[in-house]
Amino acid sequence: MSPTYPFKVAAAKAPADTARQFVILADLSELDDYCHVFENHGYGGNGPSWREHIETIIEEFQPELLDHLEFDEEGAAFLAYADSLVAVRQFMALVLPQFGDLGKLHKYLSQTDPGDFFA
Repeated sequence: MSPTYPFKVAAAKAPADTARQFVILADLSELDDYCHVFENHGYGGNGPSWREHIETIIEEFQPELLDHLEFDEEGAAFLAYADSLVAVRQFMALVLPQFGDLGKLHKYLSQTDPGDFFA
């Protein structure tokens, strides 16, 4: 699989739930620069904030993908489960163009309105 930074992807350990075959994780405690970019644009930079933006991106471009993802964000982490490797690849294809580096994230967030988001 191509680079996925700032996300880490792993197969779930002994998944009992077929919806949780793969884990997509961003440990925000290791991504201070990313959190500062969020904060500079009026967002929390925490797991719920990442989730809200990522869901918005997916809903805009490929809403059916949301049926293959399950989100479970925490304060200092973004966590999503995917039901297949195909869903992981689709997630990355949609999200990395905005989250793949700080410049891209800054550009994406500068085009959003904090009033449209909760976190």
